[in-house]
Amino acid sequence: MEGGGNEFTGEITLRPLELSDIDDFMAWASDEKVTRFCTWEPAICLNGHTIGDISVTKNSGNDKCRGELGYVLGSKYWGRGIATKVVKQVANTIFAEWPHLERLEAIVDVENLGSQRVLEKAGFQREGVLRKYMLLKGKTRDMVMFSRLSSDPKS
Repeated sequence: MEGGGNEFTGEITLRPLELSDIDDFMAWASDEKVTRFCTWEPAICLNGHTIGDISVTKNSGNDKCRGELGYVLGSKYWGRGIATKVVKQVANTIFAEWPHLERLEAIVDVENLGSQRVLEKAGFQREGVLRKYMLLKGKTRDMVMFSRLSSDPKS
């Protein structure tokens, strides 16, 4: 998602999506460059103002020590350090807020080199390739597993 270039200098904040975000949401959610590595297809929608989305999914039972990070950013914002900054912020925050969480994972398509670089810059370690791991838009894809542990140094 990041590729060098102009460093973004505006204020980056995180908040839940609101109905008024529909136009901004649609700007990046219907961008084929953005959704190429997403499990959902570009959608038809209405009006708003966001540039992306980030989430951590909790696991339960014996897997509650792990969570999965997912994020997406509008392509016109790639290469500005935004995704790296937000991934670092969310990882640091989630480990503080969920003391039971020991491992945060991110699974990235092998061809999504920008997102792999974001995770590396945010302190995640590349663990390996999961061959034929996921069905994405009708094709079985190889994915790369990244992780960051609560015991790893903060980025």
